[in-house]
Amino acid sequence: MKGLRMEKLINPPFLRFDFSLDEKNSDPICFSNPVEIISTKKLAEVATCLDEIQNALNNGFYVAGYMSYEAAYAFSYRINEFPSVTMPLLWFGVFTEPAILSKGETKDFSVGEWKLNQSKEEYEEAFHSIQQAIKGGETNQVNYTVQFQAPFSGCSLSYYEQLKRAQKGSYCAYLHLGNEQILSASPELFFRLHNNIITTKPMKGTIHRGKTFEEDIENAKWLASSKKNRLENDLITKLMVDELKTVTDGLSVEITDQYQVEKYPTVYQMTSTIKGRVLPHLTTIGVLKTLFPCGSITGVPKEKTMDIIAKLEKNSRNAYCGTIGYITPNNDAIFNVPIRTVMIDQKNQLARYGAGGGITKHSIAKEEYKEALTKTKVLYHKQKPFHLLETFGLKQGNFIAFEEHIQRIKKSAAYFDIPIHIDSIMKELHILKKNNKHGEWRIRLLVDHQGKAQFEVNSLPKSRKANVKLASSPIDRSDIFLYHKTTNRTTYEKQLKDVDDVFDVLLWNENNEITEFTIGNIVVDLEGELLTPPVECGLLPGTFREKLLKAGTIKECKITKEDLNYCKNIWLINSVREWVPVELIREKKH
Repeated sequence: MKGLRMEKLINPPFLRFDFSLDEKNSDPICFSNPVEIISTKKLAEVATCLDEIQNALNNGFYVAGYMSYEAAYAFSYRINEFPSVTMPLLWFGVFTEPAILSKGETKDFSVGEWKLNQSKEEYEEAFHSIQQAIKGGETNQVNYTVQFQAPFSGCSLSYYEQLKRAQKGSYCAYLHLGNEQILSASPELFFRLHNNIITTKPMKGTIHRGKTFEEDIENAKWLASSKKNRLENDLITKLMVDELKTVTDGLSVEITDQYQVEKYPTVYQMTSTIKGRVLPHLTTIGVLKTLFPCGSITGVPKEKTMDIIAKLEKNSRNAYCGTIGYITPNNDAIFNVPIRTVMIDQKNQLARYGAGGGITKHSIAKEEYKEALTKTKVLYHKQKPFHLLETFGLKQGNFIAFEEHIQRIKKSAAYFDIPIHIDSIMKELHILKKNNKHGEWRIRLLVDHQGKAQFEVNSLPKSRKANVKLASSPIDRSDIFLYHKTTNRTTYEKQLKDVDDVFDVLLWNENNEITEFTIGNIVVDLEGELLTPPVECGLLPGTFREKLLKAGTIKECKITKEDLNYCKNIWLINSVREWVPVELIREKKH
């Protein structure tokens, strides 16, 4: 529908770009009610469409939209079979000015189970073919991708907001184009053109986030020093440098922040930044045609590798791995690489999502397959608003495990990227300590995502021997909120449901290993030793537990449900009640 006039459309498109231009300018920019739409599904018309886009820019209009990965075959790339596409090869709206962002109404949506479109055996077969091509000297790296699909119904904007919160990418975009909607939670910049300076930021190298602060730091260090991931990054960075030299004066091209490890809610990613001064005679469309598609989602060398991709990948990528962005009348532009991107077909109530990674001679099939699956975590990641939480015990003017509390909240703040103000928090805690010198008190510290702290002070009830029960089902050890003290107590609330006749519930994991209580850690007297489960079993590293471990009073050891039969004593411990003796009430067997 090349050059379609807007008056003929009943439901005008809506485009929203949540691009972080810099630390001071990250407000979304929106477009609606285009005066014209430039779009095609025909490869032969792509070049003409791009010329029309440039004419619109020359006439003082904004243009915004996307270009599918397969549009690249309209340029210098040649393949034997052009893959069939289900979306336009490109879609750009022509706009007089940006629109005012109005807060959309939150509506329900439903996403079914995401299923991979090929078996693990098929993936390994494709991986083997790529390794053979690398050995044969045809390519150095191939970014091989797979696709997932799931039933979808309801509000795509609400799903976009969930994906955006889950990924926290700097280059997110939402395109409502009628029946087709594109929800891009991308962390990757393709290029930005501002004041004739072009910046590109290839992203290559991935590892999942750790569950605990310590595991998370180790994962980040591993990625930063990984030879395999550095090689992937090197190959793409060199490719992008060579390509930038064709659109710049060459001497101005420089690499900055090489091998930078960036943190996202579900993964760490390795990036490098490249900048250069664009040749004065080049238009933005000229730059786009020269650089497209981004080397980080093709491979090295680009043209030959795209031929390999076309032969091996089962489905066309469409908007995924293409580019999404906008251009202003003064020739400023910003485009992302649409990874972490969901494409929705409302007519068929179907959502599609692609994921993949760069395969080199050092790659291992099992690891690459796992990386592709890791990149789907954003699809399931639902993070309700929560506060960091610390509950201090204050007895006769003295805090219990004070330093352990401070260290724990600092670690969780770093993990979740919360700007915590420790000095002011400690100052307030010392005031509370001074004002409550006598008696026993429970002080709750809550810190929100902006770093704002609030305090609650309550008298502490007397400890007593209490009855406890085993949970009816195991915990999920992958839940990161088990390892951090927050107001997100979903796992604990689930285990406490329909249990109202005991003091607390004792949790366990899928290996029948004991983990913790919902309000404290466990210590058992087993064969004359005081033991507590290690954090890896799936539990909060309690502050009083930490204090006791440092003192050598208790030590870590895995404890099974069966072991409980042989324990002389069992305690619930935390930094408010300290030691609470408990009695395990077992369900009667019928």
